[in-house]
Amino acid sequence: MAELVGVFAASHTPVMLNFPDAIPDQERAAVFDAFQSLGAALRGCRPDVVVVISDDHLHNFFLDNFPAFCIGAAPQYATPIEHWLKAPKSVLPGDTALGAYLLQEALAADFDPAFSMDLTLDHGVLTPLELAGITSEVHVVPIMINCVQPPFPSMRRCLQWGRFLGEAIARYPGNARIAVLATGGLSHDIATPRMGLVNEDFDRRFLDLLASGDDDALVRYATDHVHEAGNGAEEIRTWLLAHGAARGAQFATQYYKAVGNWYTGIGIGAWDIGQ
Repeated sequence: MAELVGVFAASHTPVMLNFPDAIPDQERAAVFDAFQSLGAALRGCRPDVVVVISDDHLHNFFLDNFPAFCIGAAPQYATPIEHWLKAPKSVLPGDTALGAYLLQEALAADFDPAFSMDLTLDHGVLTPLELAGITSEVHVVPIMINCVQPPFPSMRRCLQWGRFLGEAIARYPGNARIAVLATGGLSHDIATPRMGLVNEDFDRRFLDLLASGDDDALVRYATDHVHEAGNGAEEIRTWLLAHGAARGAQFATQYYKAVGNWYTGIGIGAWDIGQ
């Protein structure tokens, strides 16, 4: 059977690549060092494939067709779709067999994801991989969650999805080493008067609840308070999915900094799955 070798989560924002000098050198170095540590941890897991949980920022999907969940099953993924993102154009190899397997297992478990064999990935997937220094090293299976256009899948549903994902990976035939990386959040606003305001209290409380082991309190807090952390904070759904995939493993925050000039709370965390 396959082995889940690592579960991680990290914030993403294109500003880290496009305007790195918007924050002091020392602060920027600390953030980039944290992402390099994430890369080292992922590399140390020696994954054959990384299931990347992120959201599509109205590039592949729009209001005529916007799935709550979509599994990528393509042999490769071009990235980034944004012409303005200061990152090299690249093609990430996919894993069609794992993508198709996850789709079939999800349907059998009474989940109803969309699937796509033609995704062009945006900064949500690319930025953490780029800053972690592993863009050229990984095969990916993207799972996209609608975090940008209401109505959203509930926080509890995202946790359930994550539990399904962890169980499905454990049943995957063969000897594949599979890691999970969630990218999104934490608090931030996009294109509102609150843009640049970071709700550090929300971020730290959310991170503390991930570590608490009280999933009911975690889901309740995320549901009741996400609106206090900005429209971009809806991306914490990706963290909940990773939390479910870790199936009760202890979470620890590896790095956190409220970075107003980058418009977001920068968080990085990992679940100790005993590898």
